[in-house]
Amino acid sequence: GATKWDIREKVWDYLESSGLADFPRPVHRRIPNFKGSHQACCSIKELDVFNRAHEIKVDPDKPLEGVRLAALQARKTLLVPTPRLKTGLFNKIVPPPGATKEILRICASSQGIKEYSVPVGLDGKARVDLVVVGSVAVSEKGWRIGKGEGYADMEYAMMVSMGAVQEDTPVITIVHDCQVLDIAEELLGDHDLTVDYILTPTRIVKTSCKRPKPQGIIWHKVSYEMLGKIPILKSLRYREKQAGKDVTLQDERSDLANANTPAALNEKAMAENTRPHAAASSAQPGQHCAESGSLSPRSEGSGVVTTVYVGNIPPSLRVSELKCALREFHATPLRLTWQGAQHRAFLDYKDKAAAERAASSLKGLSLQGSTLQVELATQRSKGQVEINSQK
Repeated sequence: GATKWDIREKVWDYLESSGLADFPRPVHRRIPNFKGSHQACCSIKELDVFNRAHEIKVDPDKPLEGVRLAALQARKTLLVPTPRLKTGLFNKIVPPPGATKEILRICASSQGIKEYSVPVGLDGKARVDLVVVGSVAVSEKGWRIGKGEGYADMEYAMMVSMGAVQEDTPVITIVHDCQVLDIAEELLGDHDLTVDYILTPTRIVKTSCKRPKPQGIIWHKVSYEMLGKIPILKSLRYREKQAGKDVTLQDERSDLANANTPAALNEKAMAENTRPHAAASSAQPGQHCAESGSLSPRSEGSGVVTTVYVGNIPPSLRVSELKCALREFHATPLRLTWQGAQHRAFLDYKDKAAAERAASSLKGLSLQGSTLQVELATQRSKGQVEINSQK
C-alpha cells in the first residue's frame, strides 16, 4: 500500500503538472498553495463554528491567508504559531487602531505576522475556539497528512497540554479538491491530528470524524533533537514532570536499557559530585548566595571557567527550584551564584563548550510564568557578580 510519503509526492506532483500550484513554488515539501485558495478560505464565513468563535488559531501557511484575513475582518482574536516553534508557541496578531482593509490584508500575510504580532507565552491563558491547519492531503473521513515535519500535530498537542483547546474544539483544513483522497486509517498514528471540516474551492465537507484527537504531548515519541529544536517543549516537559506525569523521551528509553553499564554508573557518580550542595536552598529570595560542588572553579585554571547569566527570574522563585530545573535540563554548574533581589543568577561551567551547551539547553525555559533570559555572561556582568560576592 501507499505510504504517507507516496501520497505527498502524488499530490505535489499533480498540483505542479496540472497548473494548479500557486506561489510559493515549487510546492514540494510545503503545505501547498493552490489556485482558488482564497475562495476556499472565504467559505469559512458560512460555518457556525467560525461565526461563534472568539479566538482562532490559524497556521502561517500561504493557502490559509484568506482565513487569517476573515478572522481579522470579523474582529476575532487571531493566534498564529511561531515558525517551527523556535521562539514560543503563538503570536497574537494585533492590527493597529483604525486599520484599513489594506492594512488587515498585510496583517494576514507572512509580512504582517512579523510586523503586527506579540508573543503569547505558556501562561498567556489562550482559549482557542477554532483551529485551522494546512494539509498536503486529507480524506473525507477526516484523516490528515501534513508535509511530514509534525509541527501541526505538535502544536495541537501543546495546546492540549496548555489547556488552550478542549476535546470538542473544531479543526478545519483548507485544500484543493484534488487533495481530498482516500487515506488508509492504518497510516495514522495516535499523534496524528484529524479534522472536522474540509473546505475546498467547490464544497464544504463535514467529516463527522470519531477518531480521538491527540490527548497531549506523547513524550515517548519526542526525541532529544526535537526537544532541542523547540525550546517551549522543555518548559512544558518540566511543568508536566512537576505535575507527576511520565515525560520519558524516546531516546531515554534506550538510554535506560544501558543505565546499569559500568560507564553509565561512573558518569552518574561524576554528575552527583558536581551538583550544588543543598544547603543554599534555604536562601530566601533577595539574598545573595554562592555555592560550589566538589570541583572548584579555581582548580580549572585561570580564564577557563565560563559563566552563564540567567535573568528575568521571578521574585518568588527559590534557588532550590532553579537548581531542580538545572538538573532536569542537564545543566548543573560547578558553581551557582544567586542574586534573587536582582532577579538573576550566574552559573559557572568548566569551559566555554560546557557553558554553551547549558545555555542552549536552558534557552526558552519558563519558570512560574516567566521566560528566563539565558546567555553567556559578559565581562561587565561577571565583574558585578564578583563585587556582590565580596559584600
